[in-house]
This record gives sequence, structure tokens and C-alpha cells, in this order.
Amino acid sequence: MANYYTDHPEIAFHLNHPLMKRIVDLKERNYEDKDKFDDAPVNYDDAIENYKRILDICGDVAANILEPNSEAVDQEGPHLENGRMIYASKTFENIDATRKAGLHGVSMPRHYGGLNLPNTVFSMLSELIAAADAGFQNIWSLQSCIDTLYEFGNEEQRQKFIPRVCAGESMSMDLTEPDAGSDLQRVMLKATRDEENDCWRLNGVKRFITNGDSDIHLVLARSEEGTTDGRGLSMFIYDKRDGGVDVRHIENKLGIHGSPTCELVYKNARAELCGSTRLGLIKYVMALMNGARLGIAAQSVGVEQEAYNEALAYAKERAQFGKKIITFPAVYDMLSRMKAKLDAGRSLLYQTARYVDIYKALEDIARDRTLTPEERQEMKKYTRLADAFTPLAKGMNSEYANQSAYDAISVHGGSGFIMEYKCQRLYRDARIFSIYEGTTQLQVVAAIRYVTNGTYLSIMQEMLQNEVADDMKPLKARVEGLVKLYEQALAKVKDANNNDVHDFLARRLYNMTGDIMMSLLIIDDASRAPELFAKSANVYVRHAEEEVLGHHCYIMHFNAEDLDAFRPDEIAQAVQE
Repeated sequence: MANYYTDHPEIAFHLNHPLMKRIVDLKERNYEDKDKFDDAPVNYDDAIENYKRILDICGDVAANILEPNSEAVDQEGPHLENGRMIYASKTFENIDATRKAGLHGVSMPRHYGGLNLPNTVFSMLSELIAAADAGFQNIWSLQSCIDTLYEFGNEEQRQKFIPRVCAGESMSMDLTEPDAGSDLQRVMLKATRDEENDCWRLNGVKRFITNGDSDIHLVLARSEEGTTDGRGLSMFIYDKRDGGVDVRHIENKLGIHGSPTCELVYKNARAELCGSTRLGLIKYVMALMNGARLGIAAQSVGVEQEAYNEALAYAKERAQFGKKIITFPAVYDMLSRMKAKLDAGRSLLYQTARYVDIYKALEDIARDRTLTPEERQEMKKYTRLADAFTPLAKGMNSEYANQSAYDAISVHGGSGFIMEYKCQRLYRDARIFSIYEGTTQLQVVAAIRYVTNGTYLSIMQEMLQNEVADDMKPLKARVEGLVKLYEQALAKVKDANNNDVHDFLARRLYNMTGDIMMSLLIIDDASRAPELFAKSANVYVRHAEEEVLGHHCYIMHFNAEDLDAFRPDEIAQAVQE
């Protein structure tokens, strides 16, 4: 019987990373739950075995329930009845299966009914579910919104809402509005204080809300009358049981059909404040979005894996000119690049998740006691690393998912254009990954300060000091050469001292950063598990050389006056209008 976890040992490999010991010790707080809960681990090895059991359960559900339901869900999709969203029929089966499997409340402490799993394992579960059905992964993974409520809500709110999510109730984050997409400072949904009923009231419209008719919503709204920027926004908790919100429209989308994308109308809806006023966008949404972006990175890796599986299986069976097409260089070149990007992207995903785990665990501990100076330094270090790596993980993997889904169709040839083959659905589903939760262009904006202030460069240089296997040393030497080219390109951009040049070339510097980081990560993986990653390391470093050399050449020959060649004539007209 298929199992999306055990069928891919590359995933389990990442549970063996040296940082996992520190993560588990922090998350389990010296295993203090072992005397309170039967399912709590007694030591590190027990915790890892517990993670593997949960992943095995999830892998079974993904392969044998979610994936077989995925085509029917894609064809039916959700629908609207009397102001309410109704899932596709098979989506209800999926929700029931994940509830019965105990796959909810993943990150929450056990005393609220959660599993107390680290973000690294949550990301693995997300990957498995996304490989089976990317649309359902959206519904399931939005349970991570509870992390923001846990972090910023009060204890009464934790006691009220967290057990419900652990029991399988759904969540959504209601941020976007018709006139506020990426620019959330323009959010105008109005929040007014109802002193008589000791609550807040929400009025307005939200658009493009994933899983928008969920049980519990986190809502960004304008609480400060007369404001027009982010400082007037606060975060609110809306409980569907209280009523006051209708679904006006469900979007008819290109892909992820099982994931309902709703337009919501708030009509004097009762809500309660989460945290403090004025910090909704500045603090709480930033935390919410960082978690969501890592979730999209996991979703992307899951679809990359499934696209590769589909392409490989077809290439092994399809014969042309008397040969199986997998023997054609043009085909196995595509397949090897898909696998290399998958392995390197997965390594970046889980490296990022480990960084998040350490600083989040220390933040949680700091709620109960004062951190030692060493712990504060550790938290600062890993917060910075997580902030730097998250936009890389989301941006690079979402682009790779699109490329791999495209290549899967190419391997299938004409059959890939036929709706009966899964690869067309993967292609449609993947397209949103580089758009929602911050476009790739916004990931570049988030990452570029770490490029220009030398953070990434110092990380690369530190990683180059790591010992690698003898077979990997030639690849490492080639990456050292790429780092030198990266330094030159970075210096050229900084020396230009021109913001327009800086912004125009930022995407190329970002791509160079991702290529080099993932090269170093996959070399490290191949040093520890050559049977899994040696081929991908060789292929990926060649891919990185091709990319980095091209970007280096482009940047080194670019000057400020070249911008005029790229500015459409319509820009001046648009500015005037």
C-alpha cells in the first residue's frame, strides 16, 4: 500500500539533522509532560519515533484517502448556498479522515489538546498533504493560524479557541480587501467598540479569503478612526457561532479548486480583540504571514514531489521510436533537474523550519521564565536566520513548483495537455504558489536587505567552513567560485548608489542567493547521505552555476542608463494619470 511518507526516505532524513536535538529539548522542556500525558515522549529518541509514527499515519491518509479523492474534489469544488460555503463532497471525507487520524492541533501544547509538534514536523505533514491534494492542504494547514492566537491572545482566548482547533475546527485569516491586496496598510474593514455588550463590531468586505467560511477567523480591521495607514489596524477574533458574516461569492479559480476562496460581508459581526490595538499589521500579521509563507513553501515542495513522481512514472512507461522515453537525454535532463530542485528546495524548507523552531520555542519559554543571556543570544540568532531564510524558502520553492509542474507536462507530451492526466491539475494548482501569501516579488523585497547588508554572504562563508565528504569537495570548490561572483555582483549593485538600479537588479541577486544557499545545503545533505542526494548535488550545482554565471554577467554589464531601455513609454503616461 502506498504511503507518501515511507515512500520518500528523503523526508525522514531531515529528522536526523543535528539541530533536531536542540529543537526537541526546547519544545518538550526537558520532557516535563511525560508524567502528565500518555502520548508525551520520555526522551529525544522517543520524541523522534513519535514524529515518525505521526508522519506514517499522515502518509497513509494522504496516499489512500486524500489523493484518490483529489480528482473528484477538483471537478466539483465548493459551492454557495444561502450565504454559506459548502465544501465539495469528498472534502468532507478528507476532513473527517484527518480528524480521526488526530492530525489537528499539531503545534499546540498538550494541555490544550494539541500534539506539541515542532514546525519542522508540521511542515513535513503539510508537504505530504499537499502532494496528495494542494487545495485540501490549504484547508488543513490553516490550523496554524492558531499559533498567532496562542502567541498574542490572552489565556481566556486560548482556553476558548485552541481546544476547538485541536478537535478539528477550521480557521482562516481574513486580511485582503478589494482595494487592499499586497498593500495591507489600505485595509478599511471597520472595527468599532460596543461598550454595552463588551465586544467589538466589524463591518465591511473581505476578498480572496482562503477557507473563508471557517469556524474561527483572525481578522485585520481598522480600529482607529481617522487613520489611513498600518498604525490604525488591529487583529480580531471572529467566531462563526456568533453570526454576522455572509459569504457573498466564491471565486472560480484556475486551480486549487477544493480550497474555497471567498468574498465575505461583515455586518455588525461580534468580535474580540486579539492582543493590543494598533499592532494588527505591524506585529501580528507579520507573524501570521511568516508562518503562512513557510506553509506555502511546504505546499510547493509537496507538489514538486508529485510532479516528479508523475513525470518519472510516465517516462518509464512511454515508448517512442522503439525506446522508453526515459532513455532520451532531453527527457532525463528534465527529470534530473526536477529531482535536484526538489531535493535542494526541500533542504531549504526544513533548514528554515528548524530555525523557526528554535526561536519560537525560546519565545514560548520566555513567557514562563526569564531567559538566560545565552538563551537570549540564541533566540536573537535564530530569529534573524528565520527572517532571512523564510522569503528564500517561499519564493524559490514556489517558483520551482511551477517549473516542475510545467516540466511534468512536457514529459507527458500531448497527453499532458489532456485533462485525464494529473499533471495538468498540478500545473493549475502550482500557479498560485508564487502569488498568494506574498508574491515572489514581495519575497525579493523581504530578502533584499539581507542581501545588501551582507547577512547572506556571511552565512555562505560560514557554511563554506563546514567539512564535506571527499566526493563533494570538487562541488564545494565550484560553489566557492560562485560565492566570489556573488560578492562581485553585490559590490557592483551597491556601488551604483541608485535605488532604481538596486530595485531592478534585486531579483537577480535574490536568485543568486537562493542558488548558492541551496547548493551548499544539498552538498551537506549528500555528504551525510550520498545514496539519497549525491546525484541531486551534482545536478543542482551545475544548475546553480548556469544561473549564477548568467546573473553575474547581466549585473556586471548593467548601468543606470540601461534602465531607459526597459521603461515602457506608457510609464510616463501612467504617472501623469
